[in-house]
Amino acid sequence: MTDTPALKAAEFWEARYRDGGRLWSGRPNSLLVREASGLGPGSALDLGCGEGADAVWLASRGWQVTGVDISHTALERAALHATEAGVSDRAVWERHVLGETFPKGSFDLVNAQYLQSPIALDQQRVLRQAAEAVAPGGTLLIVMHAGWPSWQSEPPFEAEFPTLQSVLDELALPKGDWIVETLDTVRRASPSPDGVQGFRDDHVWRIRRGDA
Repeated sequence: MTDTPALKAAEFWEARYRDGGRLWSGRPNSLLVREASGLGPGSALDLGCGEGADAVWLASRGWQVTGVDISHTALERAALHATEAGVSDRAVWERHVLGETFPKGSFDLVNAQYLQSPIALDQQRVLRQAAEAVAPGGTLLIVMHAGWPSWQSEPPFEAEFPTLQSVLDELALPKGDWIVETLDTVRRASPSPDGVQGFRDDHVWRIRRGDA
């Protein structure tokens, strides 16, 4: 039987988490903190939650969070992080192959940080599903890399990076129903694994759905 793209993606990400130690710092993404600190807590969906840092940060601020990832190992680590942080009662974890399956329900915040993958991912479909999952009055927050780090002279694989406008076009949100609150490119420090100093640009979209 030929491997499907979904199966290959699941194997890739599971191996990446399983075959090494913790991948990420355990700290929330800085642009989530910047964009969500002023939001009142409600229900939140964290897509591609990894080891749970963003979800745990949201839960610590009173949100009821559903964290979603493709990797069993990542979700196990996320659940442990929530327990250690004392917020396990405000976080649930679901395994989904985004692009094929998606969590049910609607949410006051849908957080999509760096849904960019070297393995097949129907990014447009996932982001449209993310928008559909935003409750009236809720917020869709998307952050994506805008290009390779400045020190990356030879990209490790082919990748297409979005523009601010291209993501808005792909979302195709009904005019008048949504308000773009942040449309920004942020340059942040990004040293190489060998310690070479550099930077990387990220795009940020924070879009609020109108009240019903």
